[in-house]
Amino acid sequence: MKRRPKDLTREEMITTLDALYTATSALKGREAVKLFLRDLLTPSERIMLGRRIIIARMLLSGESYEEVGRTLRVGPMTIRRVHRWLEDQFPGFETAVAEMEKEFNSRRNARREPFTAAWIKRKYPLAFWFIPERRREFAVKDTRKT
Repeated sequence: MKRRPKDLTREEMITTLDALYTATSALKGREAVKLFLRDLLTPSERIMLGRRIIIARMLLSGESYEEVGRTLRVGPMTIRRVHRWLEDQFPGFETAVAEMEKEFNSRRNARREPFTAAWIKRKYPLAFWFIPERRREFAVKDTRKT
């Protein structure tokens, strides 16, 4: 039976949201998050959330409502709702978009730089089973103890 947030007690709300946040934060890596969201949400819910994030990204980059609406074919009320969340100083969207930009930039840079260690590791992951990685803590000498 569906329960509306307003029908829950404060304790039920806290317990429910804590379970969601804890489960999400316990995941390690993009693939684990992808599988979790696939199992948790319907395809339309995943698309809806993804589009809200894209709308926030476009608004934060300075695009107008018209550009966002034309590009994504969404209505002005949807854009306004996301914009209102951004204006209300809820840092979740802005933090997520900032971290997303870092991830996209690192992916872009990784694609441009073939034959780097990161590129080889991604291209041939099994090869690194046979090559031990250097440990920085042993490679750097502690000069403070002299």
